[in-house]
Parts: sequence; structure tokens; C-alpha cells
Amino acid sequence: MPSPPLRVAVVCSSNQNRSMEAHYILNKRGFSVRSFGTGTHVKLPGPAPNKPNVYDFKTTYDQMYNDLVKKDKDLYTQNGVLHMLDRNRRIKPRPERFQNCKDMFDLIFTCEERLYDQVVEELNSREQETCQPVHVINVDIEDNQEEATLGAFVICDLCQYIQHTEDMENEIEELLQEFEEKTRRTFLHTVCFY
Repeated sequence: MPSPPLRVAVVCSSNQNRSMEAHYILNKRGFSVRSFGTGTHVKLPGPAPNKPNVYDFKTTYDQMYNDLVKKDKDLYTQNGVLHMLDRNRRIKPRPERFQNCKDMFDLIFTCEERLYDQVVEELNSREQETCQPVHVINVDIEDNQEEATLGAFVICDLCQYIQHTEDMENEIEELLQEFEEKTRRTFLHTVCFY
């Protein structure tokens, strides 16, 4: 009997690039997936490195897209931000903050160590109710489109491996070690409880 699909969350800072690319790929492969950011605001590249576009998490991807088209359509087309927002708005209405989600997952992937620490801290600060384990795994992904795509495939491959294990709780450490050797990446991993 096939096991039920893993409930997967992918977390980056603004729920824009890395988490949404992984969300898109995992969704296409049939996983039950949600994506999140951990930041206090959503930040997108602006006209200069010290002038990002900053939005509230309640702002929809549509609203961000339309705002940037008004500000400078050529710039945001050229740097890929409009393309990214267009993809995002086809997946879900708006970015979501991980800290506001009380749903339970089997696996939570973070895209950098700082976010991994935030997610683990958030989960450990919550009152344990069900004692159901959740595996938090960090896959370092640089925040650019090419790396986001490569990282999304690594996360997807890893999910497929884990989905086909007989006993995830006892096999995940060994599986992650094999995957580190295969991908030449280092993963952080810990177990938290709901």
C-alpha cells in the first residue's frame, strides 16, 4: 500500500524566490506542499541594493506585480522580478509567514542556516500538543533564480527518496548522509515535535 504523501513546507525569508520555486516543483510532482517566509516584511530587489521594495505579508503577489510595473516595468522585467511574481501568483494569492501557521508537516525545508535556526526556535517555543515529530532540514540555496531552481530539484529529489523509505524516522539520518555525498551539499537536520 503506498504511503500517504508527505506534508512538506519550504521556508525562505520573503516567500518569493527559493521557497516558491520549490513549492512549484514539489506541487508539480504531487506533494502536499506549502511555502513560507520568516521575515517581518517581504523584500524584493529595488533600483539599488540599499533601496529594496518592502511589502507587508498581507500584500498579494498581484499587488506587488502591479506596483513594480508602475514603478519601472523595464527594470523589473530585466531583473526577473516580474517573472517571479507572475509564477508566484499562479501558485497562491500572497506570501505567508511561517510563524503564523499552526499546520503540521512531516518535513520542513529551510533555504539557509539563519532561517533554519528561526524555524527550529519557533517550533521549540510552541507548546507540544501531539508529540508528532517534524524533521527540519536546511538546504543552503543562494538567493538567485538559477540557484533557486537547482535547490528546488535537490529538495524535490530528497522528498522523493524520503517518501519511498519504509521507516522515515529510523532511515532519515542515513538517507541524508547518502544524499550529502551524492549532491556534495551539507544538510542541517533536527527533529522537533508538535
